[in-house]
Amino acid sequence: MKNKICILVVLLVTMFGCAKKEIKNIGSTGKNIICFGDSLTFGYGVAPGEDYPTALSKLTAIPVINKGIDGDTSTDGLTRLDADVLENDPLLVIVEFAGNDFMKKVPIETTERNVKEMIDRIQSKGAMVALVDISAGGMFLTEYNRLFRRIANEKSAIFAPRVLTKILTNPGRKSDFLHPNAKGYELFAQRVYKAIEPYLAKNAILKGR
Repeated sequence: MKNKICILVVLLVTMFGCAKKEIKNIGSTGKNIICFGDSLTFGYGVAPGEDYPTALSKLTAIPVINKGIDGDTSTDGLTRLDADVLENDPLLVIVEFAGNDFMKKVPIETTERNVKEMIDRIQSKGAMVALVDISAGGMFLTEYNRLFRRIANEKSAIFAPRVLTKILTNPGRKSDFLHPNAKGYELFAQRVYKAIEPYLAKNAILKGR
């Protein structure tokens, strides 16, 4: 009996130790992972089923819902937050916006305000939030990397950094200048999963799964 208790303690310490950062709503009772974003979430450039949310669904037993819309800015996303996210029983919401904000010259202050409001409303629903940074090292969208890292820290959200690194610079992982192909989206999903997995594991322990 003592050996079993020791094993359980070691397991709990190991699992909780991996999730070092304190995340709001770690005990979320929602049922679904909602991937919320623009064309990178939607899966622009690939056939249905080759998008990153589908690839992510193969890495976890938790249902994954794709709520990406091609061309959306963070302002557009905010207008559909209730219907597409909050009404879908979210356990975790993976927020991915910035590319269209950058290309459509949305002021970065507006992006910051929109993303913070998204996070606040999602967290008030009781769900965890993961914020995706689509910068790729070098000079590409570095201002959003700094902004989203700061927001994630301020809001106690998960941060998935630089998910497009070695995708945007690799023609074998792109469908065009900005969007991944199927291989690229698989790598995108793996990086997102690496960021969220410790917190999904901790959530499962807290709920006694």
